[in-house]
Amino acid sequence: MSTLINVPKSGSLANTNSNINFPTFSNWLDDVFNRDLPSVFTSNFNTGITLPKVNIIETAEAFIVEMAVPGLKKSDFHVDLDNQILSISTESKEENEHKDATYTRREFGYSSFKRTFTLPETVNDDKIDANYKDGILSILLPKKEEAKQKPARSIKIS
Repeated sequence: MSTLINVPKSGSLANTNSNINFPTFSNWLDDVFNRDLPSVFTSNFNTGITLPKVNIIETAEAFIVEMAVPGLKKSDFHVDLDNQILSISTESKEENEHKDATYTRREFGYSSFKRTFTLPETVNDDKIDANYKDGILSILLPKKEEAKQKPARSIKIS
């Protein structure tokens, strides 16, 4: 990923905001996770369910992963952490059978997904927390104390 900047004819960059010119870690995360895969890879042929999209929010204290997955129960999810890889998955099976005097109709459906994320070294993996409310799965990934952003301060010159 690259960012182009306009350089004034004078050649000076003094009036530019340096934060705009370089991608931040959160911008990089957004770029990586918001890429759309071809639908053939993300759709479930039985149900038409697509891979759920996520929001990743970075604050001074933590990263927050939000995934919109309505219609499921808390017990449907499997959230695992293995060697800095966070995996979120679910699997559901549905079978319906209707018997009549002359026929039997049997329908079944299967849907599943799995999303994985490589966590940065700055995440305190002992304090990861997840909750599911109103169709949104939220995973709190707190930062280690040394990685937390410190407030700006003025330094006295002696």
